[in-house]
Amino acid sequence: MPEAQGFSSVLHGRRLLERPTVSAVPVPARILVVDDDDSIRTSVATTLRAEGFTVAEASDGRDLVEDLRRAAPDLVLLDWMLPGPSGIVLAGRVRSTSDAAVVMMTARDELDERLRGFAEGADDYVVKPFAMAELVARVTAVLRRRGRIPSVVEVGDLVLDPDAATARRAGVLLDLTATEFRLLRFLAESRGRTVSKGQITTQVWGYDDVAANVVEVHLSALRRKMEAHGPRLVHTVRGIGYRLSDERTAA
Repeated sequence: MPEAQGFSSVLHGRRLLERPTVSAVPVPARILVVDDDDSIRTSVATTLRAEGFTVAEASDGRDLVEDLRRAAPDLVLLDWMLPGPSGIVLAGRVRSTSDAAVVMMTARDELDERLRGFAEGADDYVVKPFAMAELVARVTAVLRRRGRIPSVVEVGDLVLDPDAATARRAGVLLDLTATEFRLLRFLAESRGRTVSKGQITTQVWGYDDVAANVVEVHLSALRRKMEAHGPRLVHTVRGIGYRLSDERTAA
């Protein structure tokens, strides 16, 4: 796979080497993935590259300060349990040496540990094992808050503006409830990918103990309002979940 425009990376042992390139095309948001599990790191990096991000990888954080200088990432994905300095220690180093955002990848989901991570500068958490759709959504949300990627999302004739909390279909302003807007926003940020009911409840309601019919009721109401102004954009993937996409223009 060719490197993303404007930035290239290669692992040489533990060292991260970059070759800056020159381009008139805007540089995509840069992400540094630090995880000693090769399979997880590769899967995460591959997924993020497919989403249009520029990604560099490192298997540990012993050269983190130098890696930050070379890569100049907009966001660092840090595994908590690493050989050498732990992710929680490295989060503090990121904060003290760069302005990159930090998202922790960890199996530790106890409240006191998450609070400690936030105290050290983490912007968000993704708890292992995680779905790639959730990871992408959280990374996107953090980068959007940082102003590193555009906030407006367009899918076909749907235009969603999270900053203004508005959604328009074929130029018509949709009258959505707060829950319907959060639901549409998560689907839009995960556009083109199928997300499960569990992912929806976690992202929209903040917890996963939500009756399945509650999701279906809100999705049905959202669909009615959207489809009053155009063809279906929210599609059911039987046995898996839901996907927001414009099937007329999908490859």
